[in-house]
Amino acid sequence: MTSREREILDIIRKNPFISQKDLAEKLGITRSSAAVHIANLVKKGYIKGKGYILEDKKYVTVIGGANVDIQGFPDDRLKLNDSNPGKIKISLGGVARNISENLVKMDVETKLITAIGDDLYGNKILNECKISGIDMEDSLILKNRQSSIYLSILNENGDMKVAIADMDIIDEINIDYIRSKSHIIKNSEVVVLDTNLKKEVIEYLVSNFKEVDFLIDAVSTAKVKKIKDIIGCFHTIKPNKLEAEILVGFKIDSKENIKKAIRYFIDSGVKRVYISLGEKGVYFGDEEKIEYLPSPKVKVVNTTGAGDAFIAGLTYSYLNNLSLKESALFSMAASLLTISHKNTINPNMSLNKIQEKLKEMTKC
Repeated sequence: MTSREREILDIIRKNPFISQKDLAEKLGITRSSAAVHIANLVKKGYIKGKGYILEDKKYVTVIGGANVDIQGFPDDRLKLNDSNPGKIKISLGGVARNISENLVKMDVETKLITAIGDDLYGNKILNECKISGIDMEDSLILKNRQSSIYLSILNENGDMKVAIADMDIIDEINIDYIRSKSHIIKNSEVVVLDTNLKKEVIEYLVSNFKEVDFLIDAVSTAKVKKIKDIIGCFHTIKPNKLEAEILVGFKIDSKENIKKAIRYFIDSGVKRVYISLGEKGVYFGDEEKIEYLPSPKVKVVNTTGAGDAFIAGLTYSYLNNLSLKESALFSMAASLLTISHKNTINPNMSLNKIQEKLKEMTKC
């Protein structure tokens, strides 16, 4: 679907009986151009019959943070307590938003529920998400509030060394707001959450929408504590080693303890578990088996969005009924594509690129 066709569908959803003349005027195009777009949408199956009856589309809902990322890259070895010559990059970020953009690049229809301010950064998030194809119609936009900002410093290897997250606005996504979006959540194929959400909101979601499967992004060691008591409510989790240690309550310092941790999650009710070891690969398991997938050697440019791409890969895998190992391979391929580019989201991310990366991985 083209961006213009997506724009037309958004208008029709709000007013199914809009005339082609009014539609053309709203878009600033000729009536004949509007007619051509409508005809194409009918051919593609998005519109059926008279009165613009829309075909219900399957979609994923992602709920969590969206912000502007400000990243610092040193030209040489990072020196602490000193000024470092380098480059500063401003881009869109936020765990939920990053997952959403990756999903759209994987051709998954995606709705993002987040909170932003009506400021410069909030408008940037809205506009760029619209261009990317992310549906933010159900997000909360607050007047006189600052949108979230994530400030990070990377070292010479592209690894994040320190960061500050100003994300208080996400707390405005409360239980009442989630309740107002019940129809969106209930009709989702799957819902992805990040732990930037308030603890009581996460608990409300998994307790009141039991017909929906939830995937969770742990985000950080500080925020993962929110789900320690409800871990069994999630279909899939992907913590890193440190996050997993907090959830299971013991040190993961051996292969045996990694497997023990995975069994802990499965026994708690989780269907699939992926514990990331960074450049060393990932352990993963379900009730039938536990396996290990080493990460191939790649040139690391920026690791910031690797976990978000992995979660997007797991979501795609869930939607397409990939096996446990296929899911790990697909998600790792998406993650490797991400860390090979300077941007948090690789602009070249696509299903074709992931398939190419998978072929490279299987040759190793």
